[in-house]
Amino acid sequence: MRTDATTDRGNTLVEVIVAVTLIAVAVVPMMVASWTLVRSSSQGRVRARVETVLGNAADRVNRAPEQCDYAIYAQAAVLAEGWSTSQVSATYEWFEPGASAQVQGIWHAGACPDGVRPDGLVQRVDIQVTSPDGAVSKSIQVVKSDV
Repeated sequence: MRTDATTDRGNTLVEVIVAVTLIAVAVVPMMVASWTLVRSSSQGRVRARVETVLGNAADRVNRAPEQCDYAIYAQAAVLAEGWSTSQVSATYEWFEPGASAQVQGIWHAGACPDGVRPDGLVQRVDIQVTSPDGAVSKSIQVVKSDV
């Protein structure tokens, strides 16, 4: 068996660098695309969970008996997901109708006038849910009325 210097010379440094560069040009975009896909999928899952909790909270508030404060119902929805009650908030407004059909009514901040729920009160409950990582926050409004 003859070993000739011309047949066993190997690759030059330039050839190795060119080969590594070509591989990097092909592999790096695939790695970036994979990372983006994983991150996007994770964010989509978090958004879906927030929307599920938000819908659950709205449903619980909607089915609750008429009262001034509905925070406990919204908190129950996040607790059912295993999240902290700090991930949800509920703010309120109540409606004062106009004196006549031609005079529009106005919304007032707060749950009930003077902390007492009168008959016929219309309330707007704004529920906001934030994911535990704080990346996703969504809200919904529920109108409560015994009318």
